[in-house]
Amino acid sequence: MSNYTFVNIEATRKLFVKRILVSSIFALVLIALILARYYDLQIIRHQDFVTQSDNNRVHVRPVSPTRGLIYDRNGKLLADNRSTYNLTIVRERSEDLDKLLADLGELIHISENDVSEFKKRLHRRKPYENTALKFDLTEQDRSILAVNSFRLEGAEVSAHLIRNYPMEAIFAHAIGYVGRINEQEMLVIDPLKYSGIDSIGRIGIEKQYEDYLLGQVGSEHVETNARGRVMRLMSKIDPQPGQNLTLYLDSNLQQIAFNSLQDFRSALVAIDVKSGGILAMVSTPSYNPNAFVSGIGKRHYADLVNSADRPLFNRALRGQYPPGSTIKPMLGLIALNEEIVTADQTIDDNGYFHLDGVLRPWRDHNAKKGGHGANVNLARAIIESCDVYFYTMSAEMDIDLFSSRSKLFGIGEKTNIDIPGEQTGIMPDRDWKKNELGENWFDGDTVNASIGQGFMLATPMQLAVMTARLASNGKIISPRLVREVNGVGVESGNENSGVIEIDSPHWDYVHKAMQDVVHSPKGTAHKISKGLSYRMAGKTGTAQVVSIDADVEYDKNKINERQWDHALFIAFAPADDPQIAVALVVENGGHGSVTAAPIVRLLIDEFMKTSANEGLVLR
Repeated sequence: MSNYTFVNIEATRKLFVKRILVSSIFALVLIALILARYYDLQIIRHQDFVTQSDNNRVHVRPVSPTRGLIYDRNGKLLADNRSTYNLTIVRERSEDLDKLLADLGELIHISENDVSEFKKRLHRRKPYENTALKFDLTEQDRSILAVNSFRLEGAEVSAHLIRNYPMEAIFAHAIGYVGRINEQEMLVIDPLKYSGIDSIGRIGIEKQYEDYLLGQVGSEHVETNARGRVMRLMSKIDPQPGQNLTLYLDSNLQQIAFNSLQDFRSALVAIDVKSGGILAMVSTPSYNPNAFVSGIGKRHYADLVNSADRPLFNRALRGQYPPGSTIKPMLGLIALNEEIVTADQTIDDNGYFHLDGVLRPWRDHNAKKGGHGANVNLARAIIESCDVYFYTMSAEMDIDLFSSRSKLFGIGEKTNIDIPGEQTGIMPDRDWKKNELGENWFDGDTVNASIGQGFMLATPMQLAVMTARLASNGKIISPRLVREVNGVGVESGNENSGVIEIDSPHWDYVHKAMQDVVHSPKGTAHKISKGLSYRMAGKTGTAQVVSIDADVEYDKNKINERQWDHALFIAFAPADDPQIAVALVVENGGHGSVTAAPIVRLLIDEFMKTSANEGLVLR
């Protein structure tokens, strides 16, 4: 039998062809899939991958605008911006954030509060957005971080502009300050509008005019390397700076008032009688607003909050004081106009006033023993500040009438000045006492109100407005701090409109009496008239803080200093064409004629000297 095996060549050929065909089909299918995938990636999804690629190297970063500047009426800077450097982190550029924070903490001082606030900001930022860790780096901090930048991936030192208040405490209560945006504010502000912005106006002009001062955020497209470092700027949309504000405030007058009052707890407001512009607004003691811009320390803030002198409290707008005898000219005008008294009507003052049915008499706190004597008319009652005359007048005056007319002069009503936080004061009437205390009104309450005591309270701003309306023969003057925005005058729409209807002779009568308060030898403020080259009209006030018995002499040496009487003085000048009206309250300052009046004269002297040089062009 043979060992050879015969091969069917035809069958083998067919098998081979079949295998080649199957393999070719399989290969073609694979090639088709690859080509389809390639087409999908390179053609159909090309733009998507280009965008993703750009996102890996090109980022849009917000560019914060320059905050608007604030000037006084003479062009002196009151709020500007200074350069500073912040330490920021881009979360996506750091592989281990905790390690990065620890490394940074070993290089420079970073407090637990810095880290805590940083993590709060981290939750509300956008992807690839710089998040501030530490503000206002020192030169030493910047040097250390620059040397170690190679191992601080994700960290960056960036330049910024922050708010600066050159005159520090002098304008703090008027201008206010900006502070870092907190969590509560983030819930209500527009995140796009504040993109890349760390601060917001907190109080004063900075808060009221936030929309004007803020500006509009810009943006820039930047190319970065793998470490997140900016390689080049690709395009940029410039931010729009905030608008500049020009105020009515005069830094020279403000400085004089502040220097005179910085040892007191006090508030002074000076107002331009013609325009209603606030020329000076001082509250002492004060504070440095720069401390709040980059975040005030807890200990420093606690010292301010816990101070018995309350430096953060704006006494000019929020302090509510018994106006004392400063309301007597206003009350006299109301009584004359309502024919409750006449200019010639007189009383005899023995120092006490007795009300039917009340055992305890009301004492004249301003008179020597025995009172002001006989034939005291309204003018003399204003000049010598005779309480008994006004006690007697109150017996004929209805409190509701007194209250409603007083509100026309600004007492017991907000003045609507263009910064927030103003208090209303209290101009009581029957309804007020019933609603607030649940009690009926008594005649004795009217007696107390007739000399600005009892339930009546007024802010220094209200007293300044009252004085300006007295000076202008009843023109309804509304106070304003901001005069111009980017050079364009600001109008609120309803200021300085209307007149208090009182007959002209009554204005003249009361104005003459107020002049004699200063210029007559018997006037309570006559000591400040020495050397005056112009006529000033004024009224002193001394407001009791604690009540004393009618038969006990007031002796401040026997009581705590914080229970001494408040000293008040209101004035306007020049008397024949009033330009400026001033109100001053010195807490526990004693007699208004001794403490308050000389300071007001100092301020008005400077105003008159400057006005003479400027031809009284103030508006």
